[in-house]
Amino acid sequence: MGSVLALSSRPGRQNSPFPQDRPPSRWDKRDGRLPNPGSFDGLHRNCKDVFPQQVEGVKMIINKTLSSFFKVSHTFHLSAVAPSNYRFHVEYLQSDIDSKETSSPMLIGEMDSSGTVFQTQQSQFVTWQFETEYRGSDFTAAVTMANPDVLRESVIMVAHFLQSVSPQLVLGGELVYHRGRAEEGGILTLAGQYSGPNWVATVNAGKGGAHASYYHRANKQIQVGVEFEASTRTQETTFSFGYQMELPEANMTFRGMLDSRCIIGGVLEKRLCPLPATLIMGAFVNHRGDKLQVGLGVNVG
Repeated sequence: MGSVLALSSRPGRQNSPFPQDRPPSRWDKRDGRLPNPGSFDGLHRNCKDVFPQQVEGVKMIINKTLSSFFKVSHTFHLSAVAPSNYRFHVEYLQSDIDSKETSSPMLIGEMDSSGTVFQTQQSQFVTWQFETEYRGSDFTAAVTMANPDVLRESVIMVAHFLQSVSPQLVLGGELVYHRGRAEEGGILTLAGQYSGPNWVATVNAGKGGAHASYYHRANKQIQVGVEFEASTRTQETTFSFGYQMELPEANMTFRGMLDSRCIIGGVLEKRLCPLPATLIMGAFVNHRGDKLQVGLGVNVG
């Protein structure tokens, strides 16, 4: 289904201590101040970017930048396990890409092949949310409100806060509060991230479970990541290992993974120079469930 999301501030830099244009460090040497820690959802991004994204069926994505403020994309997906669909995605950002430090509103919208813009069911809204985020010089605060209903006295609220406390250390937390007619409660999760010269360790722990990740850049071509997740609700624990290998001479990137559920997968991305397109081929095997999933995709733009 489609969705529309309004943000009060544009995302700043990624949660990566390895910028391309200067030595890796969390310390801003220009004025001696700590940098912004990024978003709470991006704490594990370094590790997650190493793992391959599951590919199934045939997919084509066409991206088009109409201006520095307006971007659109078309996605065509032919699937054997789910209904084939088409999605139209649009982003409007009231700021140019060069002003990364300036807060500005962003509007993101999607429409699927059935013409649905908002996620609805029987002519009623199923879900909608509002999110606002503020980024200071060395901290990030965000609040999300989902499905508020005054008549039914129900709401879901999520609050995030991150603070850079040293050149290498970031601390913060997440508070999830939900209220309905039958129940009311909250879950507090604490988070921390420590960055080394070429590695990042991150952990989240709370009543709902724990999530730990470790990212290591071996060299310019090879990156590895390890993830551990435990859930108190599902009583499940998973362990995953992923790696990324860059082959710049061949314009190729390969990502592979292996986890404790006996799932092995890999995705190969080939940049079709000089065309502005990338060919994506992937395969995932579930040995425990005796299932095979393969996919082919093209990303244009």
